[in-house]
Amino acid sequence: MKRRTFLQTSFLGLSISWSKPFRFSLEKDNQPVFRFAVASDGHYGQPDTNYETDFSNLNKWLKGEKTKKGLDLIFINGDLFHDDPVFIPKVKSSFNQLPVPYYVTRGNHDRVSEDIWKQTWGYVPNHDFVVGDYAFVLADTSNEKGEYLCADAAWLEKTLQKHAAKKWIFVFMHIPPNKKWTDSGVDCAPVQEILEKTPNLAAVFHGHDHEIDDHKVNGGKHFFFDGHFGGNWGTMYKGYRIVEIYKDGSWSSYQCNPTLSPIINTFRVKAN
Repeated sequence: MKRRTFLQTSFLGLSISWSKPFRFSLEKDNQPVFRFAVASDGHYGQPDTNYETDFSNLNKWLKGEKTKKGLDLIFINGDLFHDDPVFIPKVKSSFNQLPVPYYVTRGNHDRVSEDIWKQTWGYVPNHDFVVGDYAFVLADTSNEKGEYLCADAAWLEKTLQKHAAKKWIFVFMHIPPNKKWTDSGVDCAPVQEILEKTPNLAAVFHGHDHEIDDHKVNGGKHFFFDGHFGGNWGTMYKGYRIVEIYKDGSWSSYQCNPTLSPIINTFRVKAN
């Protein structure tokens, strides 16, 4: 089944269950049928950084992904700009050049009100949508003051329950809901409990800590970080993360370092 046919039939026929990661070789009959990218922490406008180059590079890299293997969605997971809302128009102008539809979450450096956020992006910071059999949930973890906050547990629980019939749910929140992976996280036990009890939760994606680019497990659920594509600290490289869903129903995620080793930190979930 080709990617276009797959999308037109609204993701019918996928059946996935959790399994431990396993080594694999991607065969011709198991090519990706849906792909999305996750990047975070661009920090447009941060002093003494080449932020315009960083944003230009992200556009170039993701256009390359679309050309080489196809790309269906892009998520920019917080800290789009660096504190000053004056940069919002240029950030949006840059993102509008991305090759496929994109969605954004609010980070602690995205210091604007909910009204300005909605006016700019077309939706409030807590937002969800569906593509075929998959639900995507964007959970807010900051505010206009730039405070580190827990996601709204009541909203999150209600939203996840709303999508209980979907094959999988993918959640995006800039700040992680515990501090055991990073001191810059926030301990949010109610949020963790909600995530852990959601049977069809595929994965949660975080930004915020520029030094983390790998995969964590907590309560049997999977949490992914993607380093950073901008800013002045973090991993030695700037990059992004890819998620692929395959014809046989399995899915994988891997981090991309476009300037050195193209694919690192691969993790895969097996289908039934």
